[in-house]
Amino acid sequence: MSRSRRGRPQAGTPKQRQLPQLSPPQPEATAAPLALQIERVAYGGAGIGREDGLVVFVPFTIPGEAILANPIRLQKRFCEAELLQVQVPSPLRQQPVCEHFERCGGCAYQHVPYPTQLEWKTNQVRELLERLGKIPAPPVAPAIASPQSFGYRNRILVHVANQGGSVHVGFYAKRGREIVDIESCPLASTAVNDRLAALRQTQPNPGEYTLSARPEVLFFEQTNDGAAEALVRLVASLVGSGHELLVDAYCGAGFFGSLLADRFERVTGIESHPGAIAAAQKKAGSNETYICGDVALQLSQILAGADPMRTTVLLDPPAAGVSPRVTELLGKAPVGRLVYVSCDPATLARDVGALVGFGYQLETVVPVDMFPQTADIEVVASLSHGS
Repeated sequence: MSRSRRGRPQAGTPKQRQLPQLSPPQPEATAAPLALQIERVAYGGAGIGREDGLVVFVPFTIPGEAILANPIRLQKRFCEAELLQVQVPSPLRQQPVCEHFERCGGCAYQHVPYPTQLEWKTNQVRELLERLGKIPAPPVAPAIASPQSFGYRNRILVHVANQGGSVHVGFYAKRGREIVDIESCPLASTAVNDRLAALRQTQPNPGEYTLSARPEVLFFEQTNDGAAEALVRLVASLVGSGHELLVDAYCGAGFFGSLLADRFERVTGIESHPGAIAAAQKKAGSNETYICGDVALQLSQILAGADPMRTTVLLDPPAAGVSPRVTELLGKAPVGRLVYVSCDPATLARDVGALVGFGYQLETVVPVDMFPQTADIEVVASLSHGS
């Protein structure tokens, strides 16, 4: 189940996209099972145990559990393993909702209650800021819950392949490119599951297919409507008001810029995708301007003519984060307020660490659980600069 960012064309649109031919993954030699005590759960969803000083990552485990794990991939500093047996289960362990859990690569946390998932995600964001951002005691707030922990997705991406002489429709397995045949996904809305059932009846050609509750949408929108509303409220509260200029960098089709335009004298959005910019310009208000181009180049020109302490910059980049050119520019030409929206807390931690190094103060970091049951985390950070 893949994602794109706000305002970019959706993956798989139109209905089908052909997949390249992939060779199957080569299995690696396995060693004797490891007896481990799980210490914590890392970003990505795997529990962490240790064997003779080697860090071992084991999915579908819970801190405090004693387990047996099968090593499947050994690296210099860590080992990846698969769960063989839970010898001493955690009292938190529960029966997963989905029969395909642990085989399907979509979900990571159905074996624990939803409040526990939120605690883990909050802790993971904090640890990434400390480790990657080099920020001691970062101000991380508790994760904002999704109104629905199941049935929330308004869009899924499914894969179709011929396996063993029959057509399989579903998601990639946890490891490799085998398709786990799925008749219904408990994360998807009823409308999306209805489209999945209809697709299965057509005996579709191999490829990947986007199934949406709103197939007429051409540009990206969040896949969880309830959590998206919480995200918008959070961003609006952190952006605040009273500044002259809002620069909406990586603006897509103007999702945030148009929502926040009444708080600023001027809004300028920057995006590299021409189609997204055309969509933003079509609905722009009188104080909104949207520019197609490189973010670093355009941001430099915009900030050169702005009052920095009356300027707010909203960063909403793809998962790769912002480029070093952008963080360096914001460091050399600091603005009064900076709000960073990220779908990858690891790259956010890297970029926020760089901005703090340039003199910004990290005021708050708030995880938003856009994807319950999975390891994905949306995060919003707010920074200020006093100069």
